Amino acid sequence: MSSEAVRQGLINFLPNLRAFAIALCGDSDRADDLVQDTMLKAWNSLDTFQEGTNLRAWLFTILRNTYFSECRRRRREVPDEGGDYVAQLCVPPSQHGAVDAQDVLKALGQLTDDQREALILVGAEGFAYEEAAEICECAVGTIKSRVNRARNRLSELLGIDAAEDFGPEPMTEAVLLRAGGSKGG
Repeated sequence: MSSEAVRQGLINFLPNLRAFAIALCGDSDRADDLVQDTMLKAWNSLDTFQEGTNLRAWLFTILRNTYFSECRRRRREVPDEGGDYVAQLCVPPSQHGAVDAQDVLKALGQLTDDQREALILVGAEGFAYEEAAEICECAVGTIKSRVNRARNRLSELLGIDAAEDFGPEPMTEAVLLRAGGSKGG
């Protein structure tokens, strides 16, 4: 079969492909999309078609594989007819997070070395108070006191009452909220 014959065969098999697609999916609109995808894939892969083989079988195989790939993909999708689910999804703008991070770093620089060290170990690195005390070679109570004073000073410097007031910036949450490997305390 020549290249021109293959191209003409693509056109000639359109009605057969559409009938097969309708039989597979039971929806003429979806079948039309499936045939269009099949033709696009076939056209883009014409160089892989081996002349002398069955063009019709090749096209039907592409259509069938496209249909089953679509079925697998649809199983993982969440139905959202009215767009309600999508409307609930949001991502905070990244520029606010970057500005917040700069503000936190600047405020951390204004803490005493002891407070900054304790807060970073407990808040940002997630060490338990006991572990942080061991690293700093001091009492657990001293670490707790340093972390508490550091959090209070940061809140004062940043002008916030709670980390949630500052914005959706993970470092802020870690430094201002996490204590001894868990939130609070």
